[in-house]
Amino acid sequence: MKYALQDSKRNLTMLTDFYEITMANGYFENDFRDTIAYFDMFFRRVPDHGGFAIMAGVEQLVEYLESLHFTQEDISYLRSKNMFSESFLTYLQDFKFTCDVWCVPEGTPIFPGEPIITVRGPVIQAQFVETMILLTINHQSLIATKANRIVRASLGRAVMEFGSRRAQGYDGAVLGARAAYIGGCMGTACTLSDRDYGIPALGTMAHSWIQLFDSELEAFRAYAKAYPNACTLLVDTYNVLKSGIPNAIKVFNEVLVPMGFRPAGVRIDSGDITYLSKKARKMLDEAGFEDCKICASNSLDEYIIRDMLIQGAQVDSFGVGERLITSSSEPVFGGVYKLVAIEDKKGTIIPKIKISENVSKITNPCFKRLWRLFDRDTGKAIADVITMHDETIDDSQPYDIFDPEFIWKRKTVQNFQAVDMRIPLFKNGIKCCNLPSLEEIRTRCAQQIDCLWDEVKRFENPHNYYVDLSEKLWCEKTRLISEHTF
Repeated sequence: MKYALQDSKRNLTMLTDFYEITMANGYFENDFRDTIAYFDMFFRRVPDHGGFAIMAGVEQLVEYLESLHFTQEDISYLRSKNMFSESFLTYLQDFKFTCDVWCVPEGTPIFPGEPIITVRGPVIQAQFVETMILLTINHQSLIATKANRIVRASLGRAVMEFGSRRAQGYDGAVLGARAAYIGGCMGTACTLSDRDYGIPALGTMAHSWIQLFDSELEAFRAYAKAYPNACTLLVDTYNVLKSGIPNAIKVFNEVLVPMGFRPAGVRIDSGDITYLSKKARKMLDEAGFEDCKICASNSLDEYIIRDMLIQGAQVDSFGVGERLITSSSEPVFGGVYKLVAIEDKKGTIIPKIKISENVSKITNPCFKRLWRLFDRDTGKAIADVITMHDETIDDSQPYDIFDPEFIWKRKTVQNFQAVDMRIPLFKNGIKCCNLPSLEEIRTRCAQQIDCLWDEVKRFENPHNYYVDLSEKLWCEKTRLISEHTF
């Protein structure tokens, strides 16, 4: 059992907005308890004005849904509110999750408006899980997306997640490290994430190690003797170029080389790292340590890293903390969870829509499927198409796609492969898929991002990747809007 639910006393069922319970009681009292409802999770905008986001957090969502139950303590608390009938509380005592769930697999690039999760089942259940679905997927998708931006900015250099001490709480640190690893980081400073998820834990020393000794040189010697096969020295406690690098070189020659080891690296954590790394590289090379890596840290993000490399910084890896683990430039992933259909007593699916004067907040109704069209020649993604649940895209024939807002913008796609992007996660409340390992998710993420055109991956003004509606779905949405227009 992983960290998120490893403590059997940690019952997350009540981690929900209170209105989920008041609505559940209302549904119960109004004989809606057996009404089958369909809810979609989707998001409206990519963080940091990027071209795509990354799906993450599915494993933790599965853990939550499999553990969903109300304890006697929960029931006693709800009874103390004097708002709920005893028959409703009895219903909660016997509560069992029996919904169907479909989702986009972890590590997949996702785009605004897409139904990345759909829940179908009794409305009390399907409504109740809203908070935790959003909490789980929003957080990890946000961090995975930010991490990937930073990794792409590093142009193949290793990025380490160093943010535990700045994270928003315990889960933010541990699960944030998990999401960052999915996004492409090669390791973490968080030991617990290594123990529970196998994410390589990395780290050397703090400035306090060096300050504790009588001199920087003594501190370096002691560390090199303790860890000769993985010696990375922090060189900015006093002066990078006048003492840090010279003392490091001295210790490499006096301690490591005689023992038959080579230095792993040096880390610069302050100052003008671009300038300092250039000078440090020259000094290390002249001393015969061309293989000694230079690591940079200190409030980095994708823009600083990009500028450093443009300016010629001689940095081999980056340790990124607070701006990654909190996604400080945009700390909210705006996923929402909306009712899109219900079933009548005959099992007929009745679409539902939410209309707003803000066009971006008008929902896509109906029980749907999500397709991604790949060019067979290049392997690149052409566009995504949302269809009705009973539609299939025949990729042996040309297929017309169009912009759902500007319908005169049309294109006929040929020589393509249509891939159903969602998998069944639960059937009648029972998990019906094998979850991939974290390494498999991380690999999938890299492979799927490689299928996006570079224009979609730009940091500024990325190409707008099209998410279109099938003609059948577009007509149904238009019909519903007309019916509700006064």
